Amino acid sequence: MQVVFVVQHAHRFDNDKDVKFIGVYASLAEAEAACARLRKQPGFMDTPEGFEIGEYPLGKDHWIEGYISADEALRDFEA
Repeated sequence: MQVVFVVQHAHRFDNDKDVKFIGVYASLAEAEAACARLRKQPGFMDTPEGFEIGEYPLGKDHWIEGYISADEALRDFEA
């Protein structure tokens, strides 16, 4: 099974989270090298622990539960 490695960086601010999509790599080593390069850049160097690497098989659905809008979620939460 072929897989790819997705790199993202998440930075938390108080009650908020800013996620940046970094890239998709063919190997774990390439994904780790990207994290190492970017840890030296402004912003990323302040939150080096924010890098996340996810392994994703190709040709497979990854979000299968459906979704609701933020407004719908808020209504459900308030009910």
